[in-house]
Amino acid sequence: MLLLALDTATPAVTVALHDGDDVIASSSQVDARRHGELLLPAVDRVLAEAGVRLDAVTGIVAGTGPGPYTGLRVGLMTADTFGLALGVPVHGVCTLDGLAYAADLDGPFVVATDARRKEVYWARYADSRTRLTDPAVDRPADIAGEVAGLPAVGAGALLYPDTFPQAHEPEHVSAAALARLAVERLKAGEELPAPRPLYLRRPDAQVPKNYKVVTPK
Repeated sequence: MLLLALDTATPAVTVALHDGDDVIASSSQVDARRHGELLLPAVDRVLAEAGVRLDAVTGIVAGTGPGPYTGLRVGLMTADTFGLALGVPVHGVCTLDGLAYAADLDGPFVVATDARRKEVYWARYADSRTRLTDPAVDRPADIAGEVAGLPAVGAGALLYPDTFPQAHEPEHVSAAALARLAVERLKAGEELPAPRPLYLRRPDAQVPKNYKVVTPK
């Protein structure tokens, strides 16, 4: 097994390589505006650090979000392209699950990432491996009652201390955590889903209301 994991659903552009026993190389850079520029060089850097070629990879793991449309699609399209070119399976893992796994908390807690527009992407967890709710996008004040008294991790939690007073790191997901979680699930016989994006809301770009269709005469 040699899994290449990547995630661009948060401001972190993160890549890792897992050999079935542990992560053997990883890279993470935080830059919300340069996912497309940073991802492929990060893949090259991780492969070089591990001393392997891309064609040695036996599977791809991609963070599926939720996340902003532009950043999220960079990672998912790259993962799909690698999978097609190499003829290897591509597995999807929820980005919030990767953050929860990295947090390594025993009791109930919340993961919240920054969804912009004064909102967060979030979900509740029973522990670091068990998600209790589907990922959602909401204003922090609107979910204050649901998350009251619970520890929280992620950039969204750190941004809104009034709603998440027990917020702490990790701030962003790491591909290393995604890879470890994916390997754990695969070894347990779990079938990981296809890497389909969790956008949760429509993209910012919209067709103008007064748009007129021009037809040839």
